[in-house]
Amino acid sequence: MSAQREAAPEPAPSPAARSDREHLLRSWSSYADAPPAVIAGGEGAHFWDEQGRRWLDFSSQLVNLNVGHQHPRLVAAIRAQAETLCTLAPYHANAATSEAARLIADVAPPGLNRVFFTNGGAEAVENAIRMARLHTGRHKVLTAYRSYHGATAGAIAASGDPRRWPSEPGPPGIVRFWGPYAYRSAFHAADAAQECERALAHLADTIAAEGPQGIAAILLETVVGANGVLVPPDGYLQGVRALCDAHGIAMIADEVMVGFGRCGQWFAIDHWGVVPDLITFAKGVNAGYVPLGGVILSEAIAERYAHRAYPGGLTYSGHPLACAAAVACIGIYRDEGLIERARVLGETVIAPELERLRLRHPSVGDVRGLGAFWGLELVRNPVNREPLVPFNASGAEAAPMAEFAAACKQRGLWPFVVANRLHIAPPLVIAEQDLREGLAIVDAALDVADRYCV
Repeated sequence: MSAQREAAPEPAPSPAARSDREHLLRSWSSYADAPPAVIAGGEGAHFWDEQGRRWLDFSSQLVNLNVGHQHPRLVAAIRAQAETLCTLAPYHANAATSEAARLIADVAPPGLNRVFFTNGGAEAVENAIRMARLHTGRHKVLTAYRSYHGATAGAIAASGDPRRWPSEPGPPGIVRFWGPYAYRSAFHAADAAQECERALAHLADTIAAEGPQGIAAILLETVVGANGVLVPPDGYLQGVRALCDAHGIAMIADEVMVGFGRCGQWFAIDHWGVVPDLITFAKGVNAGYVPLGGVILSEAIAERYAHRAYPGGLTYSGHPLACAAAVACIGIYRDEGLIERARVLGETVIAPELERLRLRHPSVGDVRGLGAFWGLELVRNPVNREPLVPFNASGAEAAPMAEFAAACKQRGLWPFVVANRLHIAPPLVIAEQDLREGLAIVDAALDVADRYCV
């Protein structure tokens, strides 16, 4: 008899796993590849699968789960609304929807006092572009190359990253420009101040070359999300606002990922005291418990629809369940001090710990972020800044980042890995001890990335 014990057979897939494999096409996925984990539950900053494997959620799922999994107050609000009124056509008013709009306007920058609800961020962007075009009577929209604004036809066309390529050609009128990115400056800037100055000069030149009389809006992520957690240098957003004012262009701040406390303010743009004409939001407005997004309008744009119908709408605009969740979520932010907590955790825990990792690991080329939203850019060579994986890498080229992500998951951390970057975006309710433990897991997993350094 062989002394070697036979390997235990793989457990049979669960009904959920079989159904997923046989019938589901998931976002940004091919269905014949390795099956995903079947998630069975979550609580706070953790979630687990059917086999009991448990992960610390360092991505807040898709940077939306700001109050964590299964917050009892948010679950109770959804249950209570379901018992009262589950759904309603948007031409009716109801208490949950109107109160959500009031609360959102209350925390928005001054002068933005009216809300149009959508089902998510992409639809919010689509409608913000429509509003800007109707307001200005112009058609062009300027967007950054390093940007992502959603996957619907208009939103993906407005995006700058390679995810737009399979959908091209898209709707006309989108013009792209380079935004500030000091670590990989398109302008050969020596420091943040020079990066700001040159990025604004480039944007001004783009406006001049395209003809300001045809430009309806400049659409930008206040802090660039999936394309790198790029925090704009001080003065940049003020400069964009000034260019918009000079040429009668609407400024659209895409806050889908960074709004509602992620960056330590209600809206990330509050860090710079800039008031845009339109803000798009989703994700954090109700932590993704029920799909919800929207646009916050300035009075100048909203007044157009005081006595004429807005030419757009959605069956589920202002859905009562989603808006009841938003009302509860905003209350949680306030009562639990989560906006301030995100700022404090960023300043006292995340920033210093990530700087320590940068000094310890040659694979960490740059660290940047605000509040509870940070990015580590991983490189092969910290001197010439060669990315750990090439731009838009896939397959074997992407293996180093895949190995790094697997090392995180094996240690009990669910990471948010994009291109050559690790994005750190835990729920705002995360315990400080859990946050430090998660950063320690990142520290250990970075040894995998270090092996690729020259």
